This record gives sequence, structure tokens and C-alpha cells, in this order.
Amino acid sequence: MPMSLRRLLIAFLSAVPAALPARAPAQADASFDAADRYLRDELRRQRIPGFSVAVVRDGRLVFARGYGLANLEHHAPATDSTIYQSGSVGKQFTAALVQQLADSGALSLDDPIRCWLPEGPPRWDSVTVRHLLTHTSGIPDYTDSVVDLRRDYTEDELVRVAAALPPIFAPGERWSYSNTGYVLLGAIVRRVTGRFYGDLLRERIFSPLGMRTARIISEAAIVPNRSDGYRMVGDSVEHQEWVSPSLNTTADGALYLTVRDLAAWAAALDRGRGLSAADRALAWTPVRLNRGGSYPYGFGWMLDPVRGRPSIYHTGSWQGFRASIARFPDARLTVIVLANLAEAEPRAIGLGVAGMLEPSLVPPHRLAAPLPGARPPVSVDTVLHALAQDSAAAMLTPGLRRFLSDDEQEEWGELASKVTRWTALGCDTTAQASERLGAEVARWCYARGSGAEGGRVLIMAFTGDWRLAAADWYGY
Repeated sequence: MPMSLRRLLIAFLSAVPAALPARAPAQADASFDAADRYLRDELRRQRIPGFSVAVVRDGRLVFARGYGLANLEHHAPATDSTIYQSGSVGKQFTAALVQQLADSGALSLDDPIRCWLPEGPPRWDSVTVRHLLTHTSGIPDYTDSVVDLRRDYTEDELVRVAAALPPIFAPGERWSYSNTGYVLLGAIVRRVTGRFYGDLLRERIFSPLGMRTARIISEAAIVPNRSDGYRMVGDSVEHQEWVSPSLNTTADGALYLTVRDLAAWAAALDRGRGLSAADRALAWTPVRLNRGGSYPYGFGWMLDPVRGRPSIYHTGSWQGFRASIARFPDARLTVIVLANLAEAEPRAIGLGVAGMLEPSLVPPHRLAAPLPGARPPVSVDTVLHALAQDSAAAMLTPGLRRFLSDDEQEEWGELASKVTRWTALGCDTTAQASERLGAEVARWCYARGSGAEGGRVLIMAFTGDWRLAAADWYGY
């Protein structure tokens, strides 16, 4: 019988302390004490079995703790050494490996992928490695019911599955998240080097940077401190659903990691290791689209600002695990959150911690009052109507009108239907020049919403004449 949420909370909150101290400096600082209280509250509020958090500042680990339980059946506490699944946070490592291979001359980022995957269709002659890295290939996502997650596939079989998928746009025309593209990057790495991408990650990135417990997922291996992944079914907590072992080895995000592993990675990037300065700049530059303008994604990293300030981040979700790593370069700050519940919101948790350590980064969902200054001349409902039903609306920039596919509109309609009340939170002016889909952004504006499935924050990018250039949302 699944454990009820009430029994779960009583069990783990009484069995272990909510936080275990890390072997990191600066823990007496008042900001970290406040962060610790906040994290304990989030554990309860979001009803997460367990999560771990790490903070890197100025290239140094300054906070690393676990909260709750890594394993409910054994009452094993989550610590800073708990192993979680990475989900798509793993994409940045695949991208880094491909960049290293390009630096060595083994391949070129502008190689047509049929150079390495000749069994692909002729249309792949116009798809490059760079398109795969930036999700601009037009190759659909294989996780959208195309692949049987309970069947074992070889890597070559997955390439053939991808080759049979009809394109959703011409390469470089648009942006659409595609796990398939990163699966293909793993296959290309093997074709180029003759070796499994996971072995190369260990040799080229994990071992040199001190990521001691990072590795490819394996159900068969004995993995100390491995967490279980969970999901909510009604008011009960259940195990993650089973996925075939071969689909937990692909290059789209199939890693075991601790927050200390990711902290070592973040510190290395801060110190100029792991990737060259040129490669870091390339990975953290928004992709340019064929019709002009850019989309805020680089090579395995999202590039949306937080409160008008630059941020470089990625999230992951897979098999009852959720992950987030967020870098704030102006503050020389990185916050990492790994959780073992499919419904957890680790990005929001990490943003909350960042806002406690750097007041200018207080995220919209934690604002005590609306921001002063100008506000959008249109309501949130009007914005959502344009995004979901009226892509020809005059309030949208030409680039955003082109970007809104049927799928995009459907997703915005779902968001509108799930939020019962919105509160406008005002706007930030941009801290530096910012462009979205060909339009210059003057203000980032926010609204906080609530509904049966929890809180939502709507983020709107407006031009100087109050046209909507881009929009996004996150849960909290």
C-alpha cells in the first residue's frame, strides 16, 4: 500500500533532523541561517520526501545540506552526499564534451549530422551539430509517446527512430526543446571516437574536476547513497515508474549526481576550468534564428534573466527526480537543488535561496509587495488570451507571433485554465541590453497566480512601447 502523505510527513520529520550540516565554511552567516529555515519550510510546503542544496560563491562551496529523506522505506536521510538523477541538467555535460571534441578537431559544430549518422534522411544534410546543441534542428522530441519507455533500445535503434520522425520546422527557423537531439549527440560522440559518451565524460570532465560520484545511471551497480525517486498519486507517495535500463544511458540526461558534484562543476567553471573561455562564451550565448533575433538557449543552458539580471541555468525532470542548477554571473553565485519528487519545484527553491543571499535577486514569487514604477497597460488575462488564442494580436511583436506554434498556444491555454487568480507584481527595467526574438526588451514584468495545482509566476518581456516580446512561467 502506498504511504499517505500525512503519515510520510510524520515519519520523516520525526525520524531525522530536517537539515544535516555540511562540511562547508560560512555556515554561521545569518543569510544561511535564514536560507536553512526557508528550506525546511519548503520541504513541508511542497511535500517533498527529500532534497539537497548547495551554494557556490566566488568559486568556493559555501553551503551544502540535505533535507528530509532520500529513501522512505529505510528512513535514510538526504544529505549533501545523496545521489539523485540529473534529468536534463545532464545536457550541459554532453554539450561540454561535444565542444571539447570540436576544439580537438574531431568534429565541427557545423558538420551536417549525416556526416556521422549516414542512415538519417536526406533532410539531415541541413541539420548541424550546432542545431542539435541549441534545440533548433526541427527534430521532434522522442519522449512524446514515440518511444516505448519499457523497451530496451540500442543506440543505433534510437537513431533510426529519430530518422523516421517528421520534422516540425526547417533547421534554424525556430526553437523547440528536443531530447532527441541530445540522444543523437551521444550517438555522434560514439561514431566520432568509437567510445561511449559516458566513459568520455568520466575521463574528460568528472574525474579531472573532482566530481567524484558523478556517473551514468545504472540499476545494476551498487551505488552508495542513492536516493529513490517518488511521485504523488492523489495524496499518496509512490515510487517512480520503471524505465528500461538502456533509456537511462542516453546523452539527453541520464546521470547520477550529488550537489557536491555539481558544486565542483560550478566552481571549475568559475575558475576557468572544464571549458575554455571561448567555449563558455559560446555555450552561454543565445542561439540566433534564421529570420533574425535570438532565443535564450545556448549549449545545454537556458539564458533567461532573473529580476532583470543575467542568469544561466537548466532544470531536469525524470523518473521521480527534479533538478536545478542556476548561475548568477553578476553575483558570482550558483545555487543547486536536487529533489526526489516529480512534483517538486527545485528551480523556485533555488531562486528563493539566491534572493536571500543577493537581495536584488529576490524572485517574483517571494516579493513582499508589488514593485514600484510603471506597470503593463494590459491585464494578465489579456496577455494570456493573446498567447493562447490570438497570435495575431497587435500587442505581440512580429517575432513572438511567428514563434507561437499550435503547441505553444495550447500550453498557454492550459496555464490560463489552471490559475484562478492573478496578482500583478510590477516590472524591472533591464540591467543591460536584452533582445528576444528580434525585439529589444525594456522591462521584465511579473504576475503571481494561484490555483489547485499550486502557485505560478508569469514573466513577461515588454518593449519600450509595451509590446510583448516573450513570456515564460515557473511553478513554486
